[in-house]
Amino acid sequence: MPHDDISTATKTSIGKLFVTGSVVHIRPSGGWRALDLAEFWRYRGLLLFLTLRDIQLRYKQTVLGLAWAVIQPLSTMLVFTIFFGKLGKLPSDDKPYALFVLTALVPWQLFSYALAQSSNSLVAEQRLITKVYFPRLIIPVASVLSGFVDFFVTFALLLGMMLWYGSPFSWSILTVPLFAVFALLTALTFGLWLSALNVQYRDVRYTIPFLTQFWMFLTPVAYPASLVPEAYRNWYGLNPMAGVVEGFRWALLGTEQPAWRMIFVSAAVMAAFLVGGLFYFRRLEKTFADVI
Repeated sequence: MPHDDISTATKTSIGKLFVTGSVVHIRPSGGWRALDLAEFWRYRGLLLFLTLRDIQLRYKQTVLGLAWAVIQPLSTMLVFTIFFGKLGKLPSDDKPYALFVLTALVPWQLFSYALAQSSNSLVAEQRLITKVYFPRLIIPVASVLSGFVDFFVTFALLLGMMLWYGSPFSWSILTVPLFAVFALLTALTFGLWLSALNVQYRDVRYTIPFLTQFWMFLTPVAYPASLVPEAYRNWYGLNPMAGVVEGFRWALLGTEQPAWRMIFVSAAVMAAFLVGGLFYFRRLEKTFADVI
């Protein structure tokens, strides 16, 4: 439409508003909104920037730096080995207990870090959210992706431990990336729900450490899933991290094949909560700038 026509049409519309005394109200869209992947992709540069920034800030102004990624799982492995392995005599599928626990701690640390970071990410970025528009989904996703650096470090430590104990490698190690992505998607799934709730209710951030500790003891980190009676094994799969940990042990230590039905239940639960979390996040994101 020519510029003169636009101006004429606009003037005519404004004139009608003045004549009729009408008031135009501009409101955000209501109801449920579908995920706009095209818009998310257009902001991929911002996603990369926030991910790299989180990685750089992770160990900034620390003396030991990246060594913390090794110290934390090693100290936890030592405590678990003494109390659950030596004193508690918990079984470890005929594997050295220290190696058995560390194989579970690697994906668990990836999950717990990503969950904590993504749950608090929106509140931490409140200045950015209130000043400029972009898909808010980028913030929790960037927080989750930044956890991969620690994962690579602890995974290298685990491979060194396997060599130390003489644990053989097999083709199943190629499936490790799948279970790592499974752990990240689980963290993102619950991070979406918790981050959106955290904007409205700051109580959420105080529940996250408690939730993470409680969740770890519900996950077969210090014990094998075979301790759970077989009749309840599928119900145990309602905890998505149970499937991730058992998958890691099978892929790296060559333990008995995991209960695939349990892993399928874990994947189905994760997928259902992920879809629900994406829609819930999209429904609330238009209010973040006003409420946060």
